[in-house]
Amino acid sequence: MVNTLQKPEFEELRPGIKVPAKETILTPRFYTTDFDAMAKMDISVNEEELQAILEEFRTDYNRHHFIRNELFDQSWEHIDGDTRRLFVEFLERSCTAEFSGFLLYKELGRRLKGKSPVLAECFNLMSRDEARHAGFLNKALSDFNMSLDLGFLTKSRKYTFFAPKFIFYATYLSEKIGYWRYITIYRHLEQHPENRVYPIFHFFENWCQDENRHGDFFDAIMKASPDILNDWKARLWCRFFLLSVFATMYLNDIQRSDFYASLGLDARSYDKYVIEKTNETAGRVFPVMLDVENPEFYGTLEICIKNNERLREIDASNSAEPIKFLQKLPAFVSNGVQFLKLYFMKPIRVDQLIGTVR
Repeated sequence: MVNTLQKPEFEELRPGIKVPAKETILTPRFYTTDFDAMAKMDISVNEEELQAILEEFRTDYNRHHFIRNELFDQSWEHIDGDTRRLFVEFLERSCTAEFSGFLLYKELGRRLKGKSPVLAECFNLMSRDEARHAGFLNKALSDFNMSLDLGFLTKSRKYTFFAPKFIFYATYLSEKIGYWRYITIYRHLEQHPENRVYPIFHFFENWCQDENRHGDFFDAIMKASPDILNDWKARLWCRFFLLSVFATMYLNDIQRSDFYASLGLDARSYDKYVIEKTNETAGRVFPVMLDVENPEFYGTLEICIKNNERLREIDASNSAEPIKFLQKLPAFVSNGVQFLKLYFMKPIRVDQLIGTVR
């Protein structure tokens, strides 16, 4: 008997154009904000640092980096089955996240032009970087006979409104955790080149520096507006965003642990390292860090993983939708309880660590 490789089936808008992944609480979000409030921000307290970051953006260190080379000129049919499906999902999620950043930054640059020129130019140059990343990832999808219609994505996605300070918390963490994700994969594959299954990973070292610079920009903006960081409400909101970003990544990645295994990585160990480093990085600007070394932190997330496995089993069943909803309720309630337990776990007050060794 001859086995024929079966490509995983993805729903298509039209031949070769993938239907975007269904929006869930764990998928990348598209954001909008109060543009007038952003334009009225007084950045004079930290304008010198913001000007220095703007000069870095203008330099455009990665101008010639995102150019496909001969390593891409081959067939990728040997990446098949579940590994292929997970790889396409990884590229799609990454492309969607980068494109979401492009849309937000581009609109901010347009709306702030003439009102806050330093911020406007910074956002425009960051949108340039995000567009580059999204285009590079979408081209990579074409190696697997798929691509995303980014115009359709722009019109079809729901946009979440966040006040400016929430945009700063969320995008700062998104950029910094992106840095640690990319650099960790890059360093691992430098030591284990036999696991570099696709050439996009060669690009991660320079790529992650874009993420790092973007994160530094949001760090500087928050320091220009101390009220965003320096009261009890800031401590509560920073806890919320840290937990949301860490939990979303952990639940997503463990669900796709076979993808990381194909790179020679253990998904849990990888995520714990990335969370630890991002938490430490955030502690340089946020007033709190999460106590991720508390054994209950990951123990509680593991309960959520079991709940999500149960939810997927119910979705795959043939039960009627009302029955499925009732079957899912215990898992939904449990996930809510676990998130509250994590949120009320005592955080680490950064201001109380001054003078201590971390």
